[in-house]
Amino acid sequence: MNIILGSQSPRRRELLRGLDVPHTEVTIDADESYPANLQGGDIPMYISRAKAQAYTRTHALAAGDLLITSDTIVWLDGQVLGKPHSAAEAKQMLRLLGGKTHQVYTAVTFARCAGQGSNVVLDTEVDCCDVTFLPLTDADIDYYVSHYSPMDKAGAYGIQEWIGYTAVSSIHGSFYTVMGFPTHIVHRYLARLM
Repeated sequence: MNIILGSQSPRRRELLRGLDVPHTEVTIDADESYPANLQGGDIPMYISRAKAQAYTRTHALAAGDLLITSDTIVWLDGQVLGKPHSAAEAKQMLRLLGGKTHQVYTAVTFARCAGQGSNVVLDTEVDCCDVTFLPLTDADIDYYVSHYSPMDKAGAYGIQEWIGYTAVSSIHGSFYTVMGFPTHIVHRYLARLM
């Protein structure tokens, strides 16, 4: 099987390597906007599928090819927290998360060629993890934003970084879902195909 990871995320690339799965990595330029009526896990499901569709519009999948795409959001009190566009926005997101429990939804889409012709089948699974933050001081937030890279992370944080060490008091679900790639789902899907 020829596995293709469609992701720019260094974390997703690292995690798929951690599964000891030989693969190639490609960058996909996809529109990550979504319909305003979508809620919770439906948002990353939509975007993950859009990434797969963007790739398969310009690259034919052969028999034996499997494309994997993924997307993650942070969901707090009915509001999506995506990637911040500025340090000020990152700090505001972290202020919202401090002292509360939020959900991290990560979707994974598997795209493969279905039989004869160019028909592509998309299978998508979504995983959810509850994450509880301790209250965050302005000094905590300033330190994290100035010393780490919150701009490429949903909700402006990486659980595997300093803020995860110091402020996350509990998680209910997969740590790797919070990192942006539910490895247990990927492993189970690949095991069914092999």
